[in-house]
Amino acid sequence: MGSIRQCSRSACQRAAVATLTYVYADSTAVLGPLATYAEPHSYDLCAPHAENLTVPRGWEVLRLALPSGPPEPSPDDLLALVNAVREAAVDRSAPEPTASHGSKAPLTPPPGEPGARRGHLRALRDR
Repeated sequence: MGSIRQCSRSACQRAAVATLTYVYADSTAVLGPLATYAEPHSYDLCAPHAENLTVPRGWEVLRLALPSGPPEPSPDDLLALVNAVREAAVDRSAPEPTASHGSKAPLTPPPGEPGARRGHLRALRDR
C-alpha cells in the first residue's frame, strides 16, 4: 500500500483526492480522481483546491467524477491481505533450514535468561 499523498499546492497539508493534468495542445485542464501513481507533470489536489480550481482565460476544464468518500476496500484487497498473513504463518511454522554457507546459528538464550528474546517477543521455557 502506498502512502497518503498530499496536495501539491504550497503550504497545504491536506490529503490529495484528485489529480490535475494539462493538455497544452488543446488548452484543456483535466481534473479527475486521484491517479494510482504520482506523475511528474500532474498535480495532486485536496478537495477544497479541486473544487475551487480556475484556469486561464480561453482554457476549458474537463471535470471527471470524483469519489464522494474514501475508497472502500475491495474483496481483492482483503483476499490479498489474508493470503499475505497465511504465507507469513506458513513461513514461521516451517522447520529451520540446516546450517549452510552464510547462515547464522540458531537462536540460543543468553546466559541467565529464562528464554530467548527476538525483538519484542520472548520465548519462555515450560517450568
